[in-house]
Amino acid sequence: MRLSFCSPGALAEFLDPQQQVVVGVGRTARLHCRFSSSGPVASCWIHDREKVVLEGPRVCVTNTCSSSTLVLSDVLPVDVGSYSLFVCNRGGTAHWTISLRVIDRPDPPASCPFVSQLTPTSLVLSWSGPCYNAAGVSDPSKESDCIKMNTAGEPQWEVTSYVEVVPDTTHKARDHYHVHEKLGVGKFGEVYRMSHKQTGWVCAGKFYRARVSREKTAARQEIKLMKQLHHPKLVQCLAAYDTPSEIVMILEYIAGGELFERIVDENFEHTEPNSVNYMRQILEGIQYIHSKRIVHLDLKPENIVCVNSAGTLIKIIDFGLASKLEAGKHLMVLHGTPEFVAPEVVNYEPVDLATDMWSIGVICYILLSGESPFQGNSDAETLALVTAAQWEFNPESFDGITDEAKDFISGLLREDKRTRLSCEKALAHPWIALFDDSNSRSTKSLNKDKMRRFLARQKWKKTGKALLALKRMVHCSKSDALHSPSISVDANALGKEAEQAVASLEKQLWSEPRFHRALHDLTESCGATVHLACTIQGYPDPEVVWLFDEAPLEKTRRVQMNYDKNGICTLTLAQVQPGDSGIYKCCASNSLGQARCSARLTVQL
Repeated sequence: MRLSFCSPGALAEFLDPQQQVVVGVGRTARLHCRFSSSGPVASCWIHDREKVVLEGPRVCVTNTCSSSTLVLSDVLPVDVGSYSLFVCNRGGTAHWTISLRVIDRPDPPASCPFVSQLTPTSLVLSWSGPCYNAAGVSDPSKESDCIKMNTAGEPQWEVTSYVEVVPDTTHKARDHYHVHEKLGVGKFGEVYRMSHKQTGWVCAGKFYRARVSREKTAARQEIKLMKQLHHPKLVQCLAAYDTPSEIVMILEYIAGGELFERIVDENFEHTEPNSVNYMRQILEGIQYIHSKRIVHLDLKPENIVCVNSAGTLIKIIDFGLASKLEAGKHLMVLHGTPEFVAPEVVNYEPVDLATDMWSIGVICYILLSGESPFQGNSDAETLALVTAAQWEFNPESFDGITDEAKDFISGLLREDKRTRLSCEKALAHPWIALFDDSNSRSTKSLNKDKMRRFLARQKWKKTGKALLALKRMVHCSKSDALHSPSISVDANALGKEAEQAVASLEKQLWSEPRFHRALHDLTESCGATVHLACTIQGYPDPEVVWLFDEAPLEKTRRVQMNYDKNGICTLTLAQVQPGDSGIYKCCASNSLGQARCSARLTVQL
């Protein structure tokens, strides 16, 4: 009779692991994870889910059966990012991520100051900050050009009417525009400030990374969508260039910066009525795109920007993930930003217009409280909270916030998308009308400290990089994800090098059978119950055969055999008789080899 046991499926469990390590340039960073696991383990460290961390002059990795430590010496700014420890055992592969923050002087601003607004009596200077270490004193930027107040300066391209955009397939963008400093980098490509060579109007140019057909199709799809969107609350497409060597979309330049950055400014008053004003504008813009059956799918604070630095008008930007819903076809996506995606995105279920409404609810929650309702210690934990729709109103953060505001948010953050407020119902909600011009109800200024911390965390997570692809949690139930940081690995979320390294971990566990504890001879009295036990190690899990005087034993009422998850193999003989005396052998085998151990049983009368 052959015995085998199925692996219990218990992933390694991380024990009070670190979440973030902060270290100065040139110092030593120590990233340490303890874990509990049954049986042998194999592990590796992955940097930013792309690069395998190997031993080197500055790197030392120490692994044991219950912990792993990564030590980085003489830390450099390039070492910044997330470090994920992947631990493989019989149950599968689990991982934990620690973020490493490196403190150093910031790089100089990415551009020299330039005029984003100019009137006969005032001007607004703007520039792009460094990607890393945004706080601190850096070297100065390059000196700007001389600016005279009585000149036209560099006016923005103000959109007063909408025109049909026909992509230019014969010219390049640089034929008609000057390209200035870089404004942003994303998965799609890069955005630059630009100015028209003839008129001097300032605009933004989105240069797509379009090297393969799939990327070109995505770029053309965004341009096609943008050509349909003509609304004062949406960034406008002004022109497009589509040539074999590049695809570029020209957009209006919006100088006011991100809404949340404006709010935390010391000179800006942040109140609940102001928040209503912003939410109303967001809803008006999204209502328009929803009327065209277009879903944005990437609504978050950084995609809500102010028209200028003085007023309270906003626009919605970045339609790179937007899609048009088609009748009779289900749309399912696996991208977005973990804190703002709806449960149906994480669960890889069909999305629709209500998916944007969830994101609007998250934005409103943060706008009023400065806290994120679903922020976990890792992306996996955040996604688990989203799928469970677990959130609440922190009494301290929502102190003084009206019940109408809470009801508004509650109507959006509903797990069942069919019950969420639509744009029309949201605009008609009592909270939106609560602070109109005729309402003299007094309100207090809202605390900005928590929002500042939220923005600081968001900046750190971005570190100048593109939008992170959403990591779908597979082979992991909602309850498991909520109660354990050990999350199954979706290899598609890793870079090729990292994916190969994680895939090879299981092979490192492979070993031929061996006996950690062997059988030993026994002498027992007639009628006694005898237990012969040994402990077997090996991977894949060995199969076991018991022999008595070289003949296979079979299970009977008097003969019982057990093989448990810890590799303990037991033969139990009840009411032994003199005829049971002899040599008993335990034979273990897997694809890599076999092993045997034996013992003599003597039954005395």
